[in-house]
Amino acid sequence: MPVIPTHPKLSRRFRLQYEEAQTRWVLLYPEGMVQLNDSAAEILKRCNGERTVAEIVSELEAAFSVQGLTTQVESLIEEGGRRGWID
Repeated sequence: MPVIPTHPKLSRRFRLQYEEAQTRWVLLYPEGMVQLNDSAAEILKRCNGERTVAEIVSELEAAFSVQGLTTQVESLIEEGGRRGWID
């Protein structure tokens, strides 16, 4: 079972930015680009190595007036770790 980092951080190999041409957030890396959906972008914007997963969840739940985002956030961070996006 993959380990989710306590303070997830975007890998230095990737840059998160908004692309006007795609009208969406993307992860840029030397070999290309990953287009993100809105939920993934909101999670990754908060992966700065300072916030815990619980803090990211709490911030998102407050920002969007929803509850129960822990599984979604953990899943994206876990997948990001597998793909090398998250350290």
